[in-house]
Amino acid sequence: MTFDNLGLSADLLATVAREGYTEPTPVQSAAIPLIMAGRDILAAAQTGTGKTAAFVLPILENLRHHGNAGFSPARHPVRVLILTPTRELAVQVSEAVKTYGRGVPLRSAVVYGGTRIDPEIKMLWNGVEILVATPGRLLDHIGQRSVNLSAVEILVLDEADRMLDMGFIPDVRKIIASIPAKRQTLLFSATFSDDIRQMAGEFLTNPETVEVAARNSIADNLTQVLYPVDTERKADLLLHLIKRDQMEQVLVFTRSKLGASRLASYLDRRGVSTSAIHGDRSQPERTRALAAFKGRFVKVLVATDVASRGLDIEDLPYVVNFELPNDPQDYIHRIGRTGRAGASGTAISLVSPDEVEELRGVQRLLRKAIPYAVVEEFLPDPDREPAPARRYDGRSGARTFTGRGRSGQARPAYAASGR
Repeated sequence: MTFDNLGLSADLLATVAREGYTEPTPVQSAAIPLIMAGRDILAAAQTGTGKTAAFVLPILENLRHHGNAGFSPARHPVRVLILTPTRELAVQVSEAVKTYGRGVPLRSAVVYGGTRIDPEIKMLWNGVEILVATPGRLLDHIGQRSVNLSAVEILVLDEADRMLDMGFIPDVRKIIASIPAKRQTLLFSATFSDDIRQMAGEFLTNPETVEVAARNSIADNLTQVLYPVDTERKADLLLHLIKRDQMEQVLVFTRSKLGASRLASYLDRRGVSTSAIHGDRSQPERTRALAAFKGRFVKVLVATDVASRGLDIEDLPYVVNFELPNDPQDYIHRIGRTGRAGASGTAISLVSPDEVEELRGVQRLLRKAIPYAVVEEFLPDPDREPAPARRYDGRSGARTFTGRGRSGQARPAYAASGR
C-alpha cells in the first residue's frame, strides 16, 4: 500500500513525499481511513511506528475546509485539541502539525509549562485551529479565559498511558468538561492496559481498535544487551563502552534528576561532551540541550524518564539504561527512542546485583531474557555483600550475580530466565 491509497489530498501527498515517505506504516494504514471517516479510535502501536502522522494527516485532511486567511480571531477557533503528557512530546507533535500542514491554511500553536504564559496568551487570542497542549498549562489558560474550547471537533489523547502514569487524568477530565460532548476522540497509547481500556470506555464513543503490534513488543531491528557491573562502577563502565565502541550519539537514562546531572558532569570532565535534560532544568535549557544533541555538538545526552517519551531523534544509534526503571513499562518507552522507523539501534542496560527484581520485571514484561555480555575488568565483585531484596510485585528472594559460565565469564544468576 502507498499513501496514494489512503484518500489524502494531493498537497498532503506532496508534503509526505517531500519528507521522504513512500509507504505508510501499519498504524498509519489502519488509522488514517478510520479517522477520515470520523470514527473514534483506540490505537496502540510500539514507539517509533509513525503514530503522530497517523492522526495529524487525517486531521489536516478533515479540517482543510475550515482553512482561511482571515485576520479575525473569530474565524480561527480551536477545532482540534491534542493533549500530551510532556513538553517534549508537545513540541514534537506541534512540529509535525507545522511540517505536514504547510499547504493547509490552518493555524496551530503549542502551549506547555516551564515558559512564560504571556506570549501564549497573545498567540491564543489571535486564534488557532489546532492546539497542542500539556494538561496543566491548558488548565492555566482555561482559568485565565485565554482559550475557548467550545468549538472543538476533534480531541486527541496522545501517549494516554503516560498521562495515566503521571496522574494527569483528573486534569484531562476537567479539560474534557470544557469541550463539546459531540466530538471525535482519538486515544493513542504505546501500550494497552486494563486502565487504558477503562479510560477509552469513559472518553470514547463506540471506538474502533487499532493494534498493530503485540502488547509490550519492541522493534525487531533493536538489539538489547545487558552488562553486569557493581553500582559504583557503572559510570566507569559507561565511559569505557563509549570509548571502546566509538559511540557518537548516546541517550542515557537515569532514575533521578541528581543522578543525571552528576553523570553528565562526570562524563564531561573526562572528555566526553555531555549534557543533561530533566525536570529541574528550565524549558529553554532543555530545548538547547536537545538541540545540541540532535546537532551532534554533544555526544551524550543524560535524561530522566521525563524524556523517555516525545524525544524524536532521527537514527539514534544507542540508548543506555544506566539504571533500570522501577516500572518495567518505562523500559519499553526508553529503548523505543532507538530502532525507530526501520533504523537499527542498540539498547544497553548496566545492571547491578541489587537490580535483580527490576530486571525480572522487565524480562517478564518482554517474555524473554535479555542477552548479556561482560567486560572482565568491570565484573561485579563476588564477595560484595548484596543489597536486601527489593519487592517489586510481591516476590522476594532476589539472587545476585554468581558463578562462572562455561566460557569463564561471570554469569548473572537470572540471565537465562524471562520469568
